[in-house]
Amino acid sequence: MAQENQSPVRKILHIDMDAFYASVEQRDNPELRGVPLAVGGSAKRGVVAAASYEARRYGVKSAMPGAVARRRCPDLVFVAPRFDVYRDVSRALHSIFARFSDTIEPLALDEAYLDVSADLSEAGSATVAAEQIRSAIQKELALTASAGVSYNKFLAKIASDQNKPDGIFVIRPQEGP
Repeated sequence: MAQENQSPVRKILHIDMDAFYASVEQRDNPELRGVPLAVGGSAKRGVVAAASYEARRYGVKSAMPGAVARRRCPDLVFVAPRFDVYRDVSRALHSIFARFSDTIEPLALDEAYLDVSADLSEAGSATVAAEQIRSAIQKELALTASAGVSYNKFLAKIASDQNKPDGIFVIRPQEGP
């Protein structure tokens, strides 16, 4: 019986920053740490661009009208977005990604797919590469990220949501179906 010619299994990571805009604000202003925080417009007319995990416990979400967010969380603190800072942090994030892959597909300022099949960093496995990326983000940017590891982008994205915030989840080829 001839063995089938199988192409090598790809190693795909989905890295997603945890509550990116809100986390940057909490990192840069220690008084906001542990506080329910919304980045976006005011409670009267604005929209929530991002919510801290403290605010999410009250049901505050991105794209929610500010007035609704304020009703759900009366102690919610609104902070104006600083997109120039978020873009700078994103550039630093992508420089970390580039140490691990030549194939980076950004989805937004705070998330990307990385094909680590070539193992540029010599991590030895996609899971180790994902842990090293998360560690570099924590050390260099003082932020947390969640990672999904799998053999295609769809499953890597699903995996990255499994252990948020600050977690990792792996879906191996035999587990995909």
